[in-house]
Amino acid sequence: MSKRVRIGESSGIATITLTRADKRNALDLDMINAIVAAGESLMERRDIRAVVLCGGGPAFSAGLDTGTFQKLMAEVAKAGGIMTRTHGTSNLFQRAAMVWADLPMPVVAALHGYAFGGAFQIMLGADIRVAAPDTRFSIMEGKWGLVPDMGGMVLMRRLARGDVIRRLTYTAEVFDAAQALGWGFVTELADDPLDRAQALAADIAGRSPDAVREAKAMIRACEYAAEAEVLLLESAAQGRLIGSPNQIEALMAGFEKRAPKFKD
Repeated sequence: MSKRVRIGESSGIATITLTRADKRNALDLDMINAIVAAGESLMERRDIRAVVLCGGGPAFSAGLDTGTFQKLMAEVAKAGGIMTRTHGTSNLFQRAAMVWADLPMPVVAALHGYAFGGAFQIMLGADIRVAAPDTRFSIMEGKWGLVPDMGGMVLMRRLARGDVIRRLTYTAEVFDAAQALGWGFVTELADDPLDRAQALAADIAGRSPDAVREAKAMIRACEYAAEAEVLLLESAAQGRLIGSPNQIEALMAGFEKRAPKFKD
């Protein structure tokens, strides 16, 4: 439990709710730490058979809180920079997404409003993603002159074609739930995604927990390898971009609501 995340438990299901609704669950350092802590707290729980991940208020999450970007980067630098592996093969930001993939029990994400940038990557860590039909998505990092570096490059390639990943990463375009479903980022659509996610979690919780955990571990083992290398590549690329002239220009143009003027 924290000011950023609430954990509820019932009948073997843990429900993780992002609770920064007044900021549309935007990701500041406290929120990222709280998300990681919530996931880590369930890692050894044999009594939890399924997890539901959702956002309170008008959206799952608006992504990075750009108003706290400088403070966040200062804290990262103090901790040794984004190349420092703080959680196994991941840094702190990558762990916010990867912790859900690493949990031994299945995770069902309930999505509404929007899931932009870092929030898009966090939802990809879930095993199953249920979205309201009017939910919007974006790999938003390109808008700010950055690349997805919260585990997205590990998780996206398990779900979507390479050309789709390229298009959405290069353009930072906003896309709708029907497109997300067609491209593989969303499992299904539901008018009440939280209710549907809870129903799926209850179904999973009613199965043999040993078989379900073995199935999740086996499915993951059969997916793409070299995860640690990809996570390091994410961090290295982001490290080269943060604070560069064109990244600053992208940031300022976004704040000032004008067309950016990039230098070759």
